[in-house]
Amino acid sequence: MLKTAVAVLLSCWGAIGLAQQLQTDPGTYGPPLEIVHLYKDQFPTGFAISSTGRMFSTYPGSLYAKNTGNYTLAELTDRTSERPYPNVGINTPPAGKVNQSTTPPSAVNYHDYLISAQGLVIDAKDRMWVLDNGRVIDSSGIQAPASVGGPKIVGIDLKNDKVFKTITFPDDVAYSTSYLNDLRIDLRPSVTTSGEGILYITDSSSTGQNGIITVDLGSGTSWRHLDGDPRVGPAQQYFLSIWGEPVYFLPGPGKPYMSDPTGADGIALSADGETLFWSITGGRNLYSIPTLRLRDKALNSEVRARAAVQAHGEKGVSDGIDADSNDRIYCGSFENNAINVYDPEEATVSTYVRDPRIAWTDAVLAARDGYLYFNENQLWRTPGYWPNGEDRTVKPFPLFRVPLKDGARSAAPQ
Repeated sequence: MLKTAVAVLLSCWGAIGLAQQLQTDPGTYGPPLEIVHLYKDQFPTGFAISSTGRMFSTYPGSLYAKNTGNYTLAELTDRTSERPYPNVGINTPPAGKVNQSTTPPSAVNYHDYLISAQGLVIDAKDRMWVLDNGRVIDSSGIQAPASVGGPKIVGIDLKNDKVFKTITFPDDVAYSTSYLNDLRIDLRPSVTTSGEGILYITDSSSTGQNGIITVDLGSGTSWRHLDGDPRVGPAQQYFLSIWGEPVYFLPGPGKPYMSDPTGADGIALSADGETLFWSITGGRNLYSIPTLRLRDKALNSEVRARAAVQAHGEKGVSDGIDADSNDRIYCGSFENNAINVYDPEEATVSTYVRDPRIAWTDAVLAARDGYLYFNENQLWRTPGYWPNGEDRTVKPFPLFRVPLKDGARSAAPQ
């Protein structure tokens, strides 16, 4: 009996000794997260901050059916509150956002109202450019198709909080099945004959053609490139998990789940405006193209655009991305609770920040104040994802910030 007791005791001591030698993941890395805002009301996507520190977010009804409040665009007024921006009226179309008179029901096509604000940018002149994708989730749980006049760009002057320009898209640029997702702006006078600048927009549609849209802010004309190119489309049969939870996409109530079919989503512009980067939410890869190829509308422009695409390899699964003044590309890394950074000079990806609170990072903004802002909205826990189309999100949704690497600032060309 004594020998048995001694053997058990020695075994326990040995196990304790082994356990003390094991290394464990610390769970955090890099600069600590600072909480900037807690979204307690609606589900956010886009984020922007002005030169004076005013902050804004978008809340698309096309992505989250419960975003039915009196705003799809709001200003963050304190750490936990928002107000409809620029006013309640423009955020609330008079007869709702779904046209039940069409078969199937379609989203309304109001030119003067915001239907589903998805993304936004603020330029060097403190003007906000809002991307309204013109789609909403209808009563059956399906994204209603867009109608011409609904998808649009709305320009708002932050000095007087007034709309000064609205640009709608023809149906051969924004399709009824398009999901206009994110945008970046280049204000250099040399890029257009009007001298008023260019917008680049990703179409990340999970059911239609993916591509990149270019908009001349002066003339209001727009066109597409890379339509249906596999490099703007999702990967096939790839596996993703977040916080240990498997992530599969549900295309509609009662339909079989699949790998996330979301195409080109995150978008970033180099500091000189000459290179556009994009990433695929339904995949892990990063790509780029010279912006000259996107601005070209000649008969051979599509052939030349496809030939100019450059692949930069995997950088982790992410949603929004952005570039700093040193041309580093910041992106989420859903599977690693992290923000990664791609260095184009070294052609390497590294972890910049890790924290257990990081998961589905949506908006990523390298701001003029020297901080990287990003929000966490638990998109994989919304009804558009497995299992069973349940809403498993838990509020509040946080907006964080950390200092940009090596004292960098925004890369936006002015």
